[in-house]
Amino acid sequence: MRRSLMKKYFYPAVFHEEDGGYWVEFPELPGCVTQGDTFEEAYEMAAEALGLYLETENGFKYPDTSKINMAELDKNSCIVMVEFDEIEYLKKMNDRSVKKTLTIPKWLDILATRKNINFSQTLQNALMENIADM
Repeated sequence: MRRSLMKKYFYPAVFHEEDGGYWVEFPELPGCVTQGDTFEEAYEMAAEALGLYLETENGFKYPDTSKINMAELDKNSCIVMVEFDEIEYLKKMNDRSVKKTLTIPKWLDILATRKNINFSQTLQNALMENIADM
């Protein structure tokens, strides 16, 4: 079964207000914690920490989430759903170009060269179209 790479994932995080800032934990993702001086900064850091965790700890396998028991929260904490968009994360964290070698039939090379087709751009466009169809 193919899954769409365009899908967004949401994971519950607990935001704790402490000493004028926030620290964030993902209870279902052990060791996935971060912090920020403002709520907005803490959210941005949480989204990045989530991506790093999913990439390094899970190899981009997306664990299911369950409900967090709200009764366990204190008055300085709240649950926030943090979004993970795999495409945006990969674009941000892996934006350098890589060289790929490919093979095409000679007749196709002749015709494409004659029309001044940019092979790299054409391949990128085709890959994005194929990824979107997954």
